Amino acid sequence: MTTAGPQRPDIARELIARTTESAAHRANRLRNQLDAVQLGQGRHADHANTKVLRRILAEHDWPGHRLVGPAAARAAWSIALHSDDDPDFQRAATTLLERAVRADDALIQHWAHLHDRALINNGQDQEYGTQLLLHADGIKLCPLRAPESLDERRATVGLPPIAVALETVRRRYAPGHRAEDALAVVLAEAA
Repeated sequence: MTTAGPQRPDIARELIARTTESAAHRANRLRNQLDAVQLGQGRHADHANTKVLRRILAEHDWPGHRLVGPAAARAAWSIALHSDDDPDFQRAATTLLERAVRADDALIQHWAHLHDRALINNGQDQEYGTQLLLHADGIKLCPLRAPESLDERRATVGLPPIAVALETVRRRYAPGHRAEDALAVVLAEAA
């Protein structure tokens, strides 16, 4: 991947700003600090972010490292990941992200995470074990295809063994950790 500056810093700034705002909202949601109106505003922001990313994808294909830089490419991935109310868009974004990965313009770990999310949102079993459910009694994997070969599949996309990933997530969600740290594991490490 290239280390030169992004071709479209304007798009990069917009993606990063939108994701930063959404991440702050999710951190507050993790702390149960939102009322019903604020929860609705968060859903509205996710819809607006999806709409903006849809426009960017239509005009530029996947906004990868060359177009917007690594931080904004991560932001685009985060927006696609949280486009849960539009599974068709999420599947299309997964396809475009996969093409960007093949062109060495995006991270394969991001693709694996988005691929799993799209599968789960379409009622199918995930492939790489990146999708988790948080319960009061702990963290559980969403339904998974062929669990016996999970670590082999994870290795093919550069993800750590599932036991390591789950322990990392458990530590991040343990009492005493800040909500921002819990959110960071989802965004940074792609389980």
